[in-house]
Amino acid sequence: MPPDLYVSWEDYHHAIEQLAVKVYQSDWQFNQIICLAKGGLRVGDILSRLYDVPLAILSTASYGGSNNQSRGSLVFSHDLTKTTANLGSHILLVDDLVDSGITLKKTIDWLDRKYGFYIEEVRTAVLWYKQCSVIAPDYYVDYLPDDPWIHQPFELYEQMTVAELVATHSKN
Repeated sequence: MPPDLYVSWEDYHHAIEQLAVKVYQSDWQFNQIICLAKGGLRVGDILSRLYDVPLAILSTASYGGSNNQSRGSLVFSHDLTKTTANLGSHILLVDDLVDSGITLKKTIDWLDRKYGFYIEEVRTAVLWYKQCSVIAPDYYVDYLPDDPWIHQPFELYEQMTVAELVATHSKN
């Protein structure tokens, strides 16, 4: 079993910037970003700000259990959350990582069923691309051939309660 990969906030933000550069250098023009929540929220937010294009959010869930490390059934929200009347025709679909690839693959199918009339092209972008994925993202920062578990900097909030947070702030 490969060692886990631990990512600091600094490394996390640097990876998002590297992803933005890779997309830019491809010269591909897009007019909509869709991020997969929760993992892709921060990635989508930063890319949306950098590229000044609308951000839509699709909530998905497939992990739960102890430390959110157990994969379960994939669940999609009923619809996209967006601020534009229509969806863009060239979509950059972003997430933090592609693990099995099932979420990314099924999301593309979901988008085609729900919004295929508007969509001309979808490209995918992630920070981490694991070798075990059934789909290869169009853009990625790091390819991980040994499929490590990735510990992202915001995971600490999944392992504490608000009461614990209050207690740590009361000491200051």
